[in-house]
Amino acid sequence: MTEQQKQLVKSTVPILREHGVSLTTHFYNRMFEHNPELKHVFNMGNQQNKKQQTALAMAVLAYAEHIENPAVLMPVINNIGHKHTSLDIRPEHYAIVGKHLIASIGEVLGGAANSELLEAWALAYQQLADIMSGHEQKIYGQQTAKTGGWAGWRPFVVKQKIKESEEITSFYLYPSDGGAVADFHPGQYLSLRIFLPELNLLQPRQYSISCAPNGIYYRISVKRESGTEHPDGMISNRLHTYIQEGDLIDISAPAGTFVLDEHAESPKVLISGGVGQTPLLSMLEELIAKGDEMKTPITWVHGCRNEGVHAFKDRLVELEQNCTFLKKHIFYDSPAETTADQHKGWVELAMIADDILQDNADYYICGPAPFISKHHNFLLGKGVPKEKIRFEEFGPASLQVG
Repeated sequence: MTEQQKQLVKSTVPILREHGVSLTTHFYNRMFEHNPELKHVFNMGNQQNKKQQTALAMAVLAYAEHIENPAVLMPVINNIGHKHTSLDIRPEHYAIVGKHLIASIGEVLGGAANSELLEAWALAYQQLADIMSGHEQKIYGQQTAKTGGWAGWRPFVVKQKIKESEEITSFYLYPSDGGAVADFHPGQYLSLRIFLPELNLLQPRQYSISCAPNGIYYRISVKRESGTEHPDGMISNRLHTYIQEGDLIDISAPAGTFVLDEHAESPKVLISGGVGQTPLLSMLEELIAKGDEMKTPITWVHGCRNEGVHAFKDRLVELEQNCTFLKKHIFYDSPAETTADQHKGWVELAMIADDILQDNADYYICGPAPFISKHHNFLLGKGVPKEKIRFEEFGPASLQVG
């Protein structure tokens, strides 16, 4: 791209800040109208709640702002790349997206989008597509190089289906071909896809792996969503109601960048809300499995409504009994009783500051966006370095903190 073309792209930044979601909404409507087959690839729940449109608008804006040095966006590109490989996104998909994105810029901006601007954006998009696709090919290569690794979709058998609480059920997934299961980094997720008769579509969803790597199976633990009219509710309810032991589900290889630093010997503080505990449970099991070697102090902080919806409560007690370096703090909206490690109300880190504010500790937070923001800001306010705080927001990233 020429310097003039880069400046043309940057000139659209104010428009993208103000009208980015309108542009991406137009783009998705256009693309699905002309390429309806892509509805099988995209999460239509995130289309309905506008999370995907917002996430794309933020990404396009960030790219336009950094068009002169897109390398600074590599952490974001890496995160998106993991999501794309989990959905089996391939280079040919970028050509389709590019076609409709450039057309949408012209249609939304109208007379403000002259041929020079559209040409600049077409070149900018191709540059981004090359960066993204190239990075994703590296991730695919890493996945297939592992023992038991693969790319794309692979059928797994549901060998066990276990109810963990009033809302959460675990599914134990074994490869249908009897082959090996690739290791993963604790904190990563799987994508699965199932057919939704209500939408007449295959639909993908990401679920965190809730067990430590074991080489035999993966476990996902799914919360039943409260409504069936929303696509997310359709998926979780279908898993809970219709998917039974012995059924096959297509799974993509483990992916994700919210992962445990397995080699750091610093204290670990794991903070979760509701079903947000699932990736942290994988981390906890792995830390305890390696505990005899590392003796890493661990503090587990979890909040949910009550004991009835508290999944893995007994598992946590079991882990605590076998681990002298694990402390826990549980917050219930309505506890049967309060104790030194069981508290009433929402998670309040200030109440347990003496246990969680440890020198050089690493913090991992997972839950709804307001939950993450609250605790991230508390830790920053207490002087915890930003780089020591990792977090995961389920769904397309919309959260900007710190």
